[in-house]
Amino acid sequence: MPSINLLPWREAERKKRQRDFGVAMGGAVVAGIAVIMLTMLFYSHKISVQEGRNDRLTQEIAELEKSIQEIDGLERQKERLLARMEIIEQLQKSRPEIVHLFDELVRQLPEGVYLTGMKQTGSRVEIRGVAQSSTRVSALMRQIDSSEWLSDPEVERVETKQSGNSRQSEFVVYLKQRRPGADVEDEV
Repeated sequence: MPSINLLPWREAERKKRQRDFGVAMGGAVVAGIAVIMLTMLFYSHKISVQEGRNDRLTQEIAELEKSIQEIDGLERQKERLLARMEIIEQLQKSRPEIVHLFDELVRQLPEGVYLTGMKQTGSRVEIRGVAQSSTRVSALMRQIDSSEWLSDPEVERVETKQSGNSRQSEFVVYLKQRRPGADVEDEV
């Protein structure tokens, strides 16, 4: 019987399998590295996209904060303007009052009484003057008390001084200016 030696064939087959295994192993390593690299690249791209979104959100937030500050500034300016408008409106309403005050003072001033100064703070009026006698000052007080536009006369001082042959009384009187129409407007 002839003897056939199969060992070299098996040896060649074993070398071929080892070589195929090495190639498969190398291919698997290369494929694994490629998958890892692609995964890293994919997640890196996702991270950069998210960072871009975060940057845009940060910019939008900064713009909104600027807008909020501008709105706050406009609100403060609006409040200041409304306060100014209210003051102007009050001044417009009180404009004729000074005319009434002067007119009423002229009407209520008795003969022999001369005013030297006048100062108004709110509705309170300080009148300084000179009278021929202290009875003229009391006549002024009675006339102020009966006035439609003036009320609550108070004497701070009356000093009688001798000036030459005549005696004069210097006086300081406080009174309040009334607004006859204001009570009706406030109730309505």
